[in-house]
Amino acid sequence: MGDTKKIKSFTDLIAWKEGHNLVLKIYELTKLFPKEELFGLVGQMRRCAVSITSNIAEGFSRHSYNDKAHFYSISLGSITELQNQLIIARDIKYIEKSICNDVYEQSIKVHKIINGLIKNSRIIHNS
Repeated sequence: MGDTKKIKSFTDLIAWKEGHNLVLKIYELTKLFPKEELFGLVGQMRRCAVSITSNIAEGFSRHSYNDKAHFYSISLGSITELQNQLIIARDIKYIEKSICNDVYEQSIKVHKIINGLIKNSRIIHNS
C-alpha cells in the first residue's frame, strides 16, 4: 500500500470506486431483465446499487465518526439487500448462475472494503 495519494474526494475512495463498478454491473445486468420488471426488480436493484455509492459519498462528507459510520452502515445494508435481489433474480432465471456469482462476488468485495472504511474512520477519528 505504497500509495500516498491524498484522498480529496469521495471518488478517491476504493470503496466508492469498487461500489461504482458494482453499480455499472447492475445496470448492465438489469438491461437483460423482462420489460415487465422495469418497475419491479430492475428498479429495486438499481436503487440499492446507487444507494451504496450515494451513502459512501455522503458519509465521506461527514466530520464525526458516528455520522460517517451511520452512512457507511446504510451502504452495507443496501449491499445485503442487493445480494438478496441477486439471488431472487438468479432463482427466477433472469440471470445465469455464473453471472450472478460474478456480481455477487463484487458485492462481497465492496462489503469488506466498506467494513474496513468504517474501522479506519474510527482510527482516524480517535487519533
